[in-house]
Amino acid sequence: MDVQEVRKLDAYLKRLFGNAKIRVVPRPKVADSAEVYIDDDQIGVLSVDDEDGDRSFQFVMAVREQDRTSKHAMDVQEVGKLDAHLKRVFGTPKIRVVPRPKKDDSAEVYIGQDFVGVLFVDDEDDDRSFQFQMAILEDDLIEQG
Repeated sequence: MDVQEVRKLDAYLKRLFGNAKIRVVPRPKVADSAEVYIDDDQIGVLSVDDEDGDRSFQFVMAVREQDRTSKHAMDVQEVGKLDAHLKRVFGTPKIRVVPRPKKDDSAEVYIGQDFVGVLFVDDEDDDRSFQFQMAILEDDLIEQG
């Protein structure tokens, strides 16, 4: 990830989430990834995906479960808590977590009407957490008007 890509990713995430406090910081010894911060808190990692010859980026953010509401399935109460958590972390009321039809192990994440990613349940070793995953295409990094 070069300096220009880091700048574009930084601008894109600020624009997408409407939060000027988001920062993308290169990792000194890992050329294909960067860390994402809001203020001084690291919230996730961006990595390069060069598969299939198309360059894109993957943003991944871990979300630890605060209050256990169900063992495996993601229920309506949990979706509401995740929605509130993402609104708080990203500082935007426009973000929405929506249950997925016919799936109870994940939920979709939108900003306004635009789909941005998926929240997956991670029940490994009975230590429940969630993972927000968002793909960023090179075309997404083109400055909009």
